[in-house]
Amino acid sequence: MPDIPADLKPAVSKYIAPEALFWFRWAALATVLMGLAIAGSRGYLVQTLSLGFAGGGQQAMLLGLGMWLGIIMMLNVWGIIWPNQKRALGIVEADADTKAKSARMAMLGSRTNMLLSIPMLVCMTMSQTIFN
Repeated sequence: MPDIPADLKPAVSKYIAPEALFWFRWAALATVLMGLAIAGSRGYLVQTLSLGFAGGGQQAMLLGLGMWLGIIMMLNVWGIIWPNQKRALGIVEADADTKAKSARMAMLGSRTNMLLSIPMLVCMTMSQTIFN
């Protein structure tokens, strides 16, 4: 946003960003639901969500850790990033100070998700690579 000319900023905050965030948050939910559905249909949902304590051993623990990180990331999108982005973009009324704080919280939530995505992907891929 700092590099965007002032006359174009309203277009970004009113049209482009809300549309991108719409697809971002629904993609996060769809990814988690599809992952849970696949795990359930293949019979390892309980083992992975219990981190291997209900059976499945180390592979279930590693895959479950990746699944829980994905669930945490989805909850972060819906519970922290999106509510703060609504205030920061002016979709929900807020004063200038609240908008600035919300923009910072949304940015920190997004960075947290980016950092969590690395161990999530490692857990999920290594659970297949190491044990299969």
